[in-house]
Amino acid sequence: MLINQAWAQGAGAAPGGGMESMLLIVVMFVVLYFLMIRPQMKRAKEHKGMIEALQKGDEVVTTGGVLGRINRINENYVTLEVASNVEIQVQRPSVQLVLPKGTIKNIE
Repeated sequence: MLINQAWAQGAGAAPGGGMESMLLIVVMFVVLYFLMIRPQMKRAKEHKGMIEALQKGDEVVTTGGVLGRINRINENYVTLEVASNVEIQVQRPSVQLVLPKGTIKNIE
């Protein structure tokens, strides 16, 4: 008998809950933008600037981990000397990092 009365007096829906939940979703998207999307766009912009500033003689590391010195640069490709008389050609965006001068000599 007591159980039937408890079921009969179920809680009603809160009025005006639709606007609050919509505001919560918008706030979550704003937080997502500032925590994930914006930093990624910033890193991409910095990488693009680094790629445009590449010069002959720079020592670089590619995304595959290949270490080399730039011998030639054209619009889309970079020619790296990875050992004496061994050159490979890679796409410019595959250059991940520009190393300080003399790094390759110190490693050998």
